[in-house]
Amino acid sequence: MKTLLASLTVVALLGAFQVSNCFAGAWTANKGGFYEKASFNFYYADKNFDRDGNRRDLSDRGKFTDYNLSNYFEYGLIDSLTVLNSISYKWLENDNDLSRATAHGIGDIDFGARYRLFQSDAVGVISTQLLVKVPGGYDRNDPLPMGNDQYDTELRLLYGRSLYPKLPGYANLEIGYRLRAGDPSDELRYLVEIGFDLGKNFFTRAKLDGIYSINNGSKVDGSGNPTTTNNFDLGKLDLTLGYQVTPAMGVELGYRPDLYGQNTAAGANYSVALYFKTP
Repeated sequence: MKTLLASLTVVALLGAFQVSNCFAGAWTANKGGFYEKASFNFYYADKNFDRDGNRRDLSDRGKFTDYNLSNYFEYGLIDSLTVLNSISYKWLENDNDLSRATAHGIGDIDFGARYRLFQSDAVGVISTQLLVKVPGGYDRNDPLPMGNDQYDTELRLLYGRSLYPKLPGYANLEIGYRLRAGDPSDELRYLVEIGFDLGKNFFTRAKLDGIYSINNGSKVDGSGNPTTTNNFDLGKLDLTLGYQVTPAMGVELGYRPDLYGQNTAAGANYSVALYFKTP
């Protein structure tokens, strides 16, 4: 709990000086509007969070890496309904003193829809989102699988509010429940986000993105991938700095360290992205 409170404080302090002007959680795109973000990501971990939440070295001096190319897309069917999709191609490696395993291919794929329930200048935006995760082209029995090879269904409630005219930014809160088929535990998911414009073209944002395991899944984790265990908690701090090159295009740099958790890898992700949107 102390770690969670400290992390929320970090987000709040960062938000006092920084964060973004592009698409944010609770808002929906206008009819025919779109947002597409292509990114290259590098994740590295040589430690894990044990069952007590302490950081420990991976066994046998292990190192896990995940290089991936990802694409995220949103499109406004009508002003109040946005559909979305996310897909990635991964190159994984798990290396230690006793063995080395590699894998590459399409990871899990997300399909979703966000529906705006309410919007006003005084209150902000309230939306709900349905997401379905489909396993990619891999097998759960691979030496280094890219996921749990099962379907997830998530329902999420989102609240967003502009901070204008007092501050040039926005705030966003999300809470959701993810129902997971097969052995993995169901999950409570939460997100706290704040973003600001930094002058005419620069923007920045910070997110605390969290997963809390319901612990109703199988306790046996036989995967060679330390990020796809069955029952885990995880909190990540996602920091982004962006530059809007034109009204329809921009670039982003991201850093996302794993702050706290249980029974999963403890590493950090670095990313560079190019996005396109409706001007």
